[in-house]
Amino acid sequence: MCGVVGLAAHSEVVAAIFDGLCMLQHRGQDAAGIATCDGHRLHLRRGNGLVKDVIRPEDARTLRGNVGIGHVRYPTAGTASADEAQPFYVNSPFGIVLAHNGNLTNAGEIARELARTDRRHINTDSDSEVMLNVLAHELRGRERGELTPDDVFDAVARLHQRCRGAYACVGLIVGHGLFAFRDPHGIRPLVFGRRETPHGVETMVASESVALDVVGFQRVRDLAPGEALLVTPDGEVHTRRCANNAVLTPCIFEHVYLARPDSLIDDVSVYKARLRMGEKLAQKIRREWADHDIDVVIPIPDTSRTAALQLAAGLDIKYREGFIKNRYVGRTFIMPGQAMRQKSIRRKLNPIALEFHGKNVLLVDDSIVRGNTSRQIVQMARDAGANRVYLASAAPPVRFPNVYGIDMPAASELVASGRSVAEVRAWIGADELVYQDVVDLIAAGTEGNPSITRFEASVFDGKYVTGDVDAAYLDRLGAARSDAVLRADPNLGVSL
Repeated sequence: MCGVVGLAAHSEVVAAIFDGLCMLQHRGQDAAGIATCDGHRLHLRRGNGLVKDVIRPEDARTLRGNVGIGHVRYPTAGTASADEAQPFYVNSPFGIVLAHNGNLTNAGEIARELARTDRRHINTDSDSEVMLNVLAHELRGRERGELTPDDVFDAVARLHQRCRGAYACVGLIVGHGLFAFRDPHGIRPLVFGRRETPHGVETMVASESVALDVVGFQRVRDLAPGEALLVTPDGEVHTRRCANNAVLTPCIFEHVYLARPDSLIDDVSVYKARLRMGEKLAQKIRREWADHDIDVVIPIPDTSRTAALQLAAGLDIKYREGFIKNRYVGRTFIMPGQAMRQKSIRRKLNPIALEFHGKNVLLVDDSIVRGNTSRQIVQMARDAGANRVYLASAAPPVRFPNVYGIDMPAASELVASGRSVAEVRAWIGADELVYQDVVDLIAAGTEGNPSITRFEASVFDGKYVTGDVDAAYLDRLGAARSDAVLRADPNLGVSL
């Protein structure tokens, strides 16, 4: 997962893009970048690190212009090269920069096609660079004439025909404005808003609505699946659905873990969805474990807090904060490499022993992916004096790899893959383990927006909505991006 921001304004945009990216820092901590345009010249600053470390105060003097885009990234494996930090740039036609959140499932095929037939060279392993070159190729032939909104939308429509997978993109074309588009399934989120100024209306696009909030933009709506948006230099906003048979199937894991709770995604409040996850988990415990002896409910911070609070209320059990989080350690889930993730867990959380001593504790986490974090935290609870340690997951068992931009590439690294719930419980070391049911998780999302008839939930049910993922594909993906490969080549990195 990554975070993207795009802004077309009537004054300098670098400060607002910086603030928007800081609100999306949770979506990627590996690299950041901003590109702006001041009429006919692009300015670009990107590199590895947090937003505040990559975009320094002196950069504001060089990142000039009233239109720009920004990106925060995390890699799926390893420590990716700074060359793969986004936005990416091509100089023909016009001059285009693009930032991308998601993952193409046919990137290798397209890269070969670009080299063989389109005569375009791809310089990194990033599927985002592949997508940029597809768009640039589809805009060819328009250099000598006026580029119209329909020309841009037609190019995006042809891109949809070539690219498969998940993608939410922002970009700008020098002299022609800001653009954004979303894949035909709407897997990754993308929202736009507007702000009234004395000089006219300004438009902003972002991965999550919180990025709009911080700079005073009013959310208009989410881009529809397959929809593209273009803001021309005079501030006029054009939109068009560019894909046939597009159906909204957003990623349910955004609501489980990825997104901030104060965001709205496809008209669903992330906070409310997590409350409903807690309610449904409480209902399951009452239904299947009525004689439980839980003394206290303790969340594993931060993402699980909302679900844990509602679960405790549903069971009429005390809710307590039992772990203190070190704010200066990044999200362990999105850290590159298993060794780094494991080292960070102990630095990240410290138990309050008084809340554990002599008690039967129900720990609540948003999900259990590799299981290493859960295993260490269960042991931390025992070391702090807990009598019995139970674990509840607000999400179902993660049994299948993710191919749409989340770091779950190999089934062999997922603790629930090929294991029963009892076997996972024993491996983690908990006295009891409760998972959310898939049907309840989906219901927690669709209650917020009944028009969503299906979520992308492949990590739980193994059903890949793009229809192009089979066992052979997953085997290749796991072989290329597993932690075992990373240990053999620590410099390997794949940008999303």
